[in-house]
Amino acid sequence: MPEAEGCFQCGAALTWDDRAIYMKMISRDARQFLCMDCLARGLGCTRQDLEKRVQYYRESGNCTLFR
Repeated sequence: MPEAEGCFQCGAALTWDDRAIYMKMISRDARQFLCMDCLARGLGCTRQDLEKRVQYYRESGNCTLFR
């Protein structure tokens, strides 16, 4: 199954951070992804919450998805 080009809910173009946070929070084996806006809605948080989480993982250096 090929990787999706855009968000499977709204069709928005995906960044690496969109893909990485989806894999971290939902499934490392994902082939389709939600953009941060759609993921935030689904998780009941804000995009800013997810962006803070991305920054945390990037600064911690412990997760290879955010290096």
